[in-house]
Amino acid sequence: MTPLLHAEQAILGAVLLEPHQLGRLAPWLQPAHFYRPIHQALYAAALKLRDDGHPAASLGAEDPVPLSWLADTVVEAGTQTRGVTASYAHQVVSSCPRPGHAVVYGRMVLEGAIRRSVTQHATQLHQAARADAPRGTSEESVRQAEALAMALSDLGGRWGADVQPVPHSVPPLSVPAEPDEQLLAEEEYLLGSLSARPEQLGQVVSWLHPGDFADAGHQQIYRALGALHHRGEPVDQLTVLWEIQRRGALADRTLDTDRVLRICDSSSLGGAAEHYGERVVRAALVRTAADTARRVRALADDESLAPGRLIGHALDALGPLSAVHDRLRTATGDVPASPPVPARAAPAREARADAARIRSSARRPGSPSGPAPASTPHPVSFRPAPRRSPS
Repeated sequence: MTPLLHAEQAILGAVLLEPHQLGRLAPWLQPAHFYRPIHQALYAAALKLRDDGHPAASLGAEDPVPLSWLADTVVEAGTQTRGVTASYAHQVVSSCPRPGHAVVYGRMVLEGAIRRSVTQHATQLHQAARADAPRGTSEESVRQAEALAMALSDLGGRWGADVQPVPHSVPPLSVPAEPDEQLLAEEEYLLGSLSARPEQLGQVVSWLHPGDFADAGHQQIYRALGALHHRGEPVDQLTVLWEIQRRGALADRTLDTDRVLRICDSSSLGGAAEHYGERVVRAALVRTAADTARRVRALADDESLAPGRLIGHALDALGPLSAVHDRLRTATGDVPASPPVPARAAPAREARADAARIRSSARRPGSPSGPAPASTPHPVSFRPAPRRSPS
């Protein structure tokens, strides 16, 4: 049996031996945080009996606990799931080293729940990106990214952490998938359109960035176009080629002369750059979502990371995805007039500190006994990003 399951049994044993421990656990530990369904049912049953006014729940630490508390908890848990027996309840009671350490055992259970939740949301984000990619859409990736951000905010509040992004470098986890041929063709058409009608650069440079292109050569051509536009210099095949050479893209063989001249052929018909630019950014968002999911999942698998650090690093990993989403909203005109109002107000610093203390100390007189304090909304919010020109 894993240490997590030992911890789940220990905390249930503590609750059955000392019902007053629920007062220290209920504000931040939920039944869903337990891994095994039978443990979820037992903890939920104890909470329900407490809320219904069971006599044992109002006893003090020195008062003897009636046998009816264990029996009633087993009966109530049996209405929620199968397999709950009195013998198993006695087993979890005997597995509790010290009932007074209930909050520490609860902290272990919550840590396991945090890792599972982060892994689950990261997996869903990766699946959404894989589904969006062939369709040329991004809505499901955005929805799952927002769900991950909300989950991190909630988990951070329960853990008692100050929910802020914490930088963490994760090495490349895998070789990126080869970009779709249709996407590469659209990127070439976009670059050709910008070369043939350079006045369109002013319409896209604020939200289309070089890194949005899937092909490294296309990134270099767009950088050259952006640099010429920024300096107010003429744009044609030769000026673009010269700029690319100055940037070393010919020397390192990212591009060759013939390819640059073909893509930037001024005789090509210039299309609507905004339309194809939007498609390029949308594809970049989906690629970034897949990469973010891989990074967050790797963080959750690192058991050496404390939950607070895990949440902070995961929030930081969401930053690049949020930035691409902001620019896509700018491209599509989906920009709110003012930043969205958070659904919940940020708690006072004292409330966050209390959330941390409640996990490792007995409740002080006058301290709150309600739900876990609301956590700060995801700091890497999905709001419009500052406009920049490619360099």
